[in-house]
Amino acid sequence: MNTKTKILTEEEILKQPESKYMDDDQLAFFKQRLINLHEATRARIEGATEQMVSPMDFSDPSDRATSEEQSALALRIVEREQKLLPKIQLSLERIRLSTYGYCLETGEPIGLVRLLIRPTAEYCADVKAVMEMKELQFKD
Repeated sequence: MNTKTKILTEEEILKQPESKYMDDDQLAFFKQRLINLHEATRARIEGATEQMVSPMDFSDPSDRATSEEQSALALRIVEREQKLLPKIQLSLERIRLSTYGYCLETGEPIGLVRLLIRPTAEYCADVKAVMEMKELQFKD
Protein backbone atom coordinates (compact mmCIF):
# COMPACT_ATOMS: atom_id res chain seq x y z
CA MET A 1 0.00 0.00 0.00
CA ASN A 2 1.15 3.50 -0.75
CA THR A 3 1.99 5.34 2.48
CA LYS A 4 0.75 8.62 1.01
CA THR A 5 -2.74 7.27 0.33
CA LYS A 6 -5.46 9.68 1.46
CA ILE A 7 -7.83 8.02 3.88
CA LEU A 8 -11.32 8.04 2.38
CA THR A 9 -14.53 8.59 4.31
CA GLU A 10 -17.31 6.01 4.61
CA GLU A 11 -19.41 8.05 2.18
CA GLU A 12 -16.61 8.18 -0.39
CA ILE A 13 -16.06 4.44 -0.16
CA LEU A 14 -19.75 3.64 -0.54
CA LYS A 15 -19.95 5.83 -3.66
CA GLN A 16 -17.05 4.06 -5.38
CA PRO A 17 -17.75 1.61 -8.22
CA GLU A 18 -17.47 -2.14 -7.55
CA SER A 19 -14.27 -2.18 -9.62
CA LYS A 20 -12.54 -0.29 -6.77
CA TYR A 21 -13.38 -3.02 -4.20
CA MET A 22 -10.40 -3.46 -1.86
CA ASP A 23 -8.07 -1.25 -3.84
CA ASP A 24 -5.27 0.57 -2.00
CA ASP A 25 -7.58 3.40 -0.88
CA GLN A 26 -10.16 1.05 0.60
CA LEU A 27 -7.52 -1.12 2.25
CA ALA A 28 -5.95 2.00 3.79
CA PHE A 29 -9.37 3.04 5.10
CA PHE A 30 -10.04 -0.35 6.72
CA LYS A 31 -6.50 -0.62 8.06
CA GLN A 32 -6.95 2.71 9.85
CA ARG A 33 -10.41 1.68 11.06
CA LEU A 34 -8.99 -1.56 12.48
CA ILE A 35 -6.09 0.25 14.15
CA ASN A 36 -8.55 2.71 15.74
CA LEU A 37 -10.76 -0.20 16.84
CA HIS A 38 -7.75 -1.95 18.38
CA GLU A 39 -6.77 1.17 20.33
CA ALA A 40 -10.34 1.78 21.51
CA THR A 41 -10.73 -1.85 22.55
CA ARG A 42 -7.49 -1.79 24.53
CA ALA A 43 -8.62 1.44 26.23
CA ARG A 44 -11.96 -0.16 27.20
CA ILE A 45 -10.12 -3.20 28.59
CA GLU A 46 -7.79 -0.98 30.62
CA GLY A 47 -10.71 1.10 31.94
CA ALA A 48 -12.71 -1.96 32.94
CA THR A 49 -9.65 -3.57 34.52
CA GLU A 50 -8.97 -0.45 36.57
CA GLN A 51 -12.59 -0.49 37.74
CA MET A 52 -12.19 -4.09 38.91
CA VAL A 53 -8.77 -3.58 40.54
CA SER A 54 -9.78 -0.58 42.64
CA PRO A 55 -13.17 -1.40 44.16
CA MET A 56 -14.55 1.01 46.70
CA ASP A 57 -14.77 0.10 50.38
CA PHE A 58 -18.46 0.28 51.19
CA SER A 59 -19.95 -0.19 54.61
CA ASP A 60 -23.49 -0.24 53.23
CA PRO A 61 -24.39 -3.73 51.92
CA SER A 62 -26.43 -2.36 49.01
CA ASP A 63 -23.52 -0.13 47.91
CA ARG A 64 -21.19 -3.11 48.16
CA ALA A 65 -23.60 -5.24 46.11
CA THR A 66 -23.81 -2.53 43.45
CA SER A 67 -20.02 -2.32 43.33
CA GLU A 68 -19.73 -6.11 42.97
CA GLU A 69 -22.31 -6.07 40.18
CA GLN A 70 -20.35 -3.35 38.38
CA SER A 71 -17.16 -5.38 38.79
CA ALA A 72 -18.87 -8.45 37.32
CA LEU A 73 -20.05 -6.37 34.38
CA ALA A 74 -16.54 -4.98 33.91
CA LEU A 75 -15.18 -8.54 33.90
CA ARG A 76 -17.64 -9.55 31.15
CA ILE A 77 -16.59 -6.49 29.14
CA VAL A 78 -12.92 -7.41 29.50
CA GLU A 79 -13.58 -11.02 28.47
CA ARG A 80 -15.58 -9.96 25.40
CA GLU A 81 -13.13 -7.26 24.37
CA GLN A 82 -10.14 -9.60 24.78
CA LYS A 83 -11.74 -11.94 22.23
CA LEU A 84 -11.94 -9.04 19.77
CA LEU A 85 -8.22 -8.15 19.84
CA PRO A 86 -7.01 -11.31 18.02
CA LYS A 87 -9.76 -10.87 15.40
CA ILE A 88 -8.52 -7.34 14.75
CA GLN A 89 -4.95 -8.62 14.43
CA LEU A 90 -6.07 -11.30 11.96
CA SER A 91 -7.93 -8.70 9.92
CA LEU A 92 -4.83 -6.49 9.81
CA GLU A 93 -2.81 -9.50 8.66
CA ARG A 94 -5.38 -10.19 5.93
CA ILE A 95 -4.95 -6.57 4.77
CA ARG A 96 -1.20 -7.13 4.62
CA LEU A 97 -1.76 -10.30 2.57
CA SER A 98 -4.37 -8.58 0.32
CA THR A 99 -7.04 -11.12 1.27
CA TYR A 100 -9.07 -8.73 3.44
CA GLY A 101 -12.66 -8.18 2.37
CA TYR A 102 -13.11 -11.62 0.83
CA CYS A 103 -15.00 -14.54 2.35
CA LEU A 104 -12.69 -17.20 3.79
CA GLU A 105 -15.00 -19.94 2.55
CA THR A 106 -16.14 -18.78 -0.90
CA GLY A 107 -13.57 -16.16 -1.84
CA GLU A 108 -16.42 -13.82 -2.76
CA PRO A 109 -16.42 -10.17 -1.61
CA ILE A 110 -17.82 -9.72 1.89
CA GLY A 111 -19.19 -6.32 0.95
CA LEU A 112 -18.45 -2.78 2.04
CA VAL A 113 -21.59 -2.30 4.12
CA ARG A 114 -20.90 -5.46 6.14
CA LEU A 115 -17.24 -4.50 6.63
CA LEU A 116 -18.19 -0.98 7.72
CA ILE A 117 -20.47 -2.47 10.37
CA ARG A 118 -18.09 -5.28 11.35
CA PRO A 119 -14.56 -4.63 10.09
CA THR A 120 -13.38 -8.00 11.44
CA ALA A 121 -15.88 -9.98 9.32
CA GLU A 122 -14.33 -13.03 7.72
CA TYR A 123 -17.35 -14.44 5.91
CA CYS A 124 -19.96 -13.04 3.56
CA ALA A 125 -23.44 -12.69 5.03
CA ASP A 126 -24.83 -15.83 3.34
CA VAL A 127 -22.06 -18.11 4.62
CA LYS A 128 -22.24 -16.58 8.11
CA ALA A 129 -26.02 -17.11 8.22
CA VAL A 130 -25.58 -20.81 7.33
CA MET A 131 -22.86 -21.15 9.97
CA GLU A 132 -25.10 -19.59 12.62
CA MET A 133 -28.01 -21.88 11.67
CA LYS A 134 -25.74 -24.91 12.05
CA GLU A 135 -24.55 -23.64 15.43
CA LEU A 136 -28.15 -23.36 16.59
CA GLN A 137 -28.99 -26.86 15.31
CA PHE A 138 -26.07 -28.51 17.08
CA LYS A 139 -26.17 -26.34 20.20
CA ASP A 140 -27.95 -28.93 22.35
